[in-house]
Amino acid sequence: MEKLNNKIQAYAEILRLTYLKKSVENTIHQAQIDKPSYLEYTLNLLQKEVQQRQKTDYLRRLKMANLPQNHDLQNYDFNFVNGITKGELKQLLELIWVEQNYNVIFMGPSGTGKTYLAAGLIYQAIKQGYKAYFITMEDLINVLRLKEMTSSALGKYNRLLKSQLLAIDDIMMFPMKKNEAVAFFNLIDNLHEKSSVIITTNKSPKQWAETLDDEVLASALLDRVLYRCEVVKLSGESYRMENRKTIFDD
Repeated sequence: MEKLNNKIQAYAEILRLTYLKKSVENTIHQAQIDKPSYLEYTLNLLQKEVQQRQKTDYLRRLKMANLPQNHDLQNYDFNFVNGITKGELKQLLELIWVEQNYNVIFMGPSGTGKTYLAAGLIYQAIKQGYKAYFITMEDLINVLRLKEMTSSALGKYNRLLKSQLLAIDDIMMFPMKKNEAVAFFNLIDNLHEKSSVIITTNKSPKQWAETLDDEVLASALLDRVLYRCEVVKLSGESYRMENRKTIFDD
């Protein structure tokens, strides 16, 4: 019996049947108790294997997404008025716009929930099976700068190119060098009408030209981003400041 189990595990490893490899003894033991038909046993085994692969794929995509700590929009505080309604958020969470290659811009002052909303939509997309990633503009610039020099940066860049939904946090916060701005434009141009992009920014599109220091490049960038795009303007005081924590007892 043990030799047969070992053979099954060996074949399962060759075929990359992770569930069967890990639980061959339990599976056979349970079958001896339940006595399913050959058809039921085969169906159950295949179902378990598919579920295991789906779970593994989900966890891999979740890890690769690089989400910030707060990213579950089920905890969204609608008592904090910032310019987005329950209905609008519900529509965004349905992700129909991703299938249509629409973009979303969350624009507003610091602390109004831009990052939380962007990360939450990426999390929702991952749960629905999309290839989705979250990256800050600072990290993106580093990837763009290093992709010709290191394999890790090139690998990350290629993953971004293959994404179905990409969130870029805090763009245009700091001035960019000419080569960085061109590389950023090339990324957006490659994603244009193939993927959806979420952008968070505290600057209006008109101010992007000042940050890029290139009106022509800014115009070309905006042309691609805004072609099919929903701009959500957020306002109000900073949520973090209104809900500031203290180390002292009341």
